[in-house]
Amino acid sequence: MPSLKKVVHLNIEIKAKCTDKALIRTVLHQHKANFKGLDHQVDTYFNCTEGRLKLREGNIENSLIHYNRPNTKSPKASVVSLYHPNPNSTLKGVLINALGIKTIIDKKREIYFIDNVKFHIDEVKGLGSFVEIEAIDYEGNIGEKKLHEQCNYYMQALKIKSNDLIHVSYSDLLPSYTKLN
Repeated sequence: MPSLKKVVHLNIEIKAKCTDKALIRTVLHQHKANFKGLDHQVDTYFNCTEGRLKLREGNIENSLIHYNRPNTKSPKASVVSLYHPNPNSTLKGVLINALGIKTIIDKKREIYFIDNVKFHIDEVKGLGSFVEIEAIDYEGNIGEKKLHEQCNYYMQALKIKSNDLIHVSYSDLLPSYTKLN
């Protein structure tokens, strides 16, 4: 029996309104963040009974992502499952036929890393500018406490105010998908 590769990992993450992209970039540069590039991403969210399921199609990142996390404004744990499909596969059509589309998010995303912490500066069509911090434990050896510490540290470094935090997914901020003819 072939072994199954672990596909689930833990994130501690925040999403916040971004009023000063230049400040975020400056702080990331000062912390020697590794800039991965600018990705134009289209996230198709599907109807599902538990958590959120989205297919991300981008220039840099292409993944089927299922995640569960509470809707709170503070740094929150997110249990994430990832699958990296071939961008030319029929997966999207299968998911649309089986589950239907909840909504579609179109964004331009700057992607940065500092060790295991991922940063996004997003410009989301119809919603505006946001910043995200994801402290990620891919292998299960960092622990939730350390991930919280990392997320809180970078929230302070990036001067993210608690009243700028967003408690829901982008998919919850836009209306449900309506098929256009």
